[in-house]
Amino acid sequence: MTPDDLRAAVAAGVLTEAQAASVQALANDRAGKRAALPAEDEPFEFFRGFSEIFISIGLVILLTGASALLTVIGGFALLTLVPLATAGMAWWWAGYFTLKRRMTLPSMVLATAFGTGIAIFAFTVLAQTDLGERTTAILGFSLSALGMVAWYRRFRLPFSAFLTGAFALGAVYAVTASAENLVGFFVGGTDIRAFFDLGESPAFATATLLFGLAAFLTGMWFDTRDPHRLGRHAATAFWCHLLAAPALVNTVAVTLLNGGGIGFLAVALVFITLLALVIDRRSFLTAAIVYIAIVIGWFTGDSGGTSWIFVLLTLGAFITAIGTWWVQLRAKVMDMLPDFPGKSRLPPYGSTE
Repeated sequence: MTPDDLRAAVAAGVLTEAQAASVQALANDRAGKRAALPAEDEPFEFFRGFSEIFISIGLVILLTGASALLTVIGGFALLTLVPLATAGMAWWWAGYFTLKRRMTLPSMVLATAFGTGIAIFAFTVLAQTDLGERTTAILGFSLSALGMVAWYRRFRLPFSAFLTGAFALGAVYAVTASAENLVGFFVGGTDIRAFFDLGESPAFATATLLFGLAAFLTGMWFDTRDPHRLGRHAATAFWCHLLAAPALVNTVAVTLLNGGGIGFLAVALVFITLLALVIDRRSFLTAAIVYIAIVIGWFTGDSGGTSWIFVLLTLGAFITAIGTWWVQLRAKVMDMLPDFPGKSRLPPYGSTE
């Protein structure tokens, strides 16, 4: 919103002058915070200090001890309720560490404990029914995902989006994975890459691809709500993209690689690189590093058993260069692209030295 929009809102009676001034002050504060960040920075916060690490260790020990105590006191009869009680304690403590103290790493520990407790409880209860193994897995993962959705709605923790997506992916895989493929994988007869090949495992690989697209679109929805990447929406988008990148890159790359389309794989990797630059997310490029190495090895060919050295040198130079000049490269790419819907809602771009 521009200052003219705020003045028009005051004139129309939508906002009072005090409210308009507060909105303008907030906008100036956000712009100032973004300007203070390094140009190439992609904000991400795992913890704010060693005190959070210390408290997280304490929470892990405390939750473990509380769960063990409940098991000893309750005995076998209440064994199925212990994970649920652990989840309840995590929810209770998050009211202090997440909502009041705003601590990142302890909040992630509590969210993980909550999700794990709900999952164990759901699978334990469902396993005692007459439902089949596949149905039990689908319902167990789905209930766990719903539990994490409730956690996000209550505590607005970005990391809980990652756990929600992980449980949702488990439900998707429970629907599409065949027992033969899973048995073959665990006994060593099936290559894990076969799961992501659209030709060899069409249902499983297609589900992975669709999940990656859904996670990517969810991440972009959060990204466009906070293009300056100052709040929780951008942090939530980070975790969504962390789920989307491997799902999309692995499925596309493995399918092209197994199909002998190394040239098409090179084109796909160029597209992935451009996509990472446009949305200003390095996770996509990180997920593609292995396949970039394969393409580099294909181009360098056999060099008397030393081709891996050239692969390391070329790949290292590529990653270092694109990381060093990320801002300048993104500015050139964005300037070359025509205007498209949502371009103005992407993170600001500009070439800086």
